[in-house]
Amino acid sequence: QLQASGGGLVQAGDSLRLSCAASGSTFSNIPVGWFRQAPGKERAFVAYITWTDNTDYADSVKGRFTISRDRAKHTVYLQMNSLKPEDTAVYYCAAVVQPRHSRFYRSRNGYDYWGQGTLVTVSS
Repeated sequence: QLQASGGGLVQAGDSLRLSCAASGSTFSNIPVGWFRQAPGKERAFVAYITWTDNTDYADSVKGRFTISRDRAKHTVYLQMNSLKPEDTAVYYCAAVVQPRHSRFYRSRNGYDYWGQGTLVTVSS
């Protein structure tokens, strides 16, 4: 089970940190991604972190968002800075369990388990 949290209502320019927690040490060593879904739009890739802590970001968030993990807490974070109204969405974390190449990690189909989502609203 993945548990996403940390969403809320903020103003443009503010920061938020989302958390994705799971039970079990296995979570600390598998790829985890963040996706977001804005109203009326498809779920889109935001960032991922591999089991070796390599990271990748969507162009729209590069330089503003940072994905990281705390292995001791079995948690992956998404630090979001300089938030914009267009970042408003429900944010989902997902985990890769079945081994697959990292080229699939930007796709929703590359993930095996999903959290329930946390809403981020950025006002202008």
